[in-house]
Amino acid sequence: MARRGYHHGNLREALVQAALDLIASKGPAGFTFAEAARSAGVSPAAPYRHFRDRDALLADVARQGFERFEAFLRTAWNDGRPDVRMAFGHMGRAYLAFARSEPAYYSAMFEAGIPLDDHPELRQAGDRAFAIVRTASEALCASLPKDRRPPALMMALHVWAISHGIASLFARGDASRRSLPMSPEDLLEAAMLIYLQGLGLDDPR
Repeated sequence: MARRGYHHGNLREALVQAALDLIASKGPAGFTFAEAARSAGVSPAAPYRHFRDRDALLADVARQGFERFEAFLRTAWNDGRPDVRMAFGHMGRAYLAFARSEPAYYSAMFEAGIPLDDHPELRQAGDRAFAIVRTASEALCASLPKDRRPPALMMALHVWAISHGIASLFARGDASRRSLPMSPEDLLEAAMLIYLQGLGLDDPR
């Protein structure tokens, strides 16, 4: 079936899917380029038609993951509707939902050790996803008087780090997830409340 797909021009997609399956079972560092080819049902030489090496294949998987991730965040943020604070919370839950529903993509994006300088398209995809977090942070900061606004970039980096840490430890959809006596969503909400209060962005309600 994979070979028939290759003859119809679907080799690239077959290799990406094979890589995702291998990441799910072995992790992003646990398989070779030849194993990906074998899993896709093609010869060891066939992948070189699309990828120069294993890193290039993983970079493409990670790029596609960031594009999916961006769509998750963009839908949740919804241009700050129905209000900025509620949309901000939706975006945090979307971060956790992505780690839970797309663990192989998540591993490729954040754990494959791909050099970003060698793969500018991957860096750009990650930057587009982060830009949504930054836009949301700017919208929240705008609710404060100008002389009390924290740097939006700093806030976006903090929010990203907090969300990523909780997602990586407690919300992922694979065997790496650790147990927690509460939901990851509740933990993230509590962490963000404390953080926003520290910035003077506590909810007046």
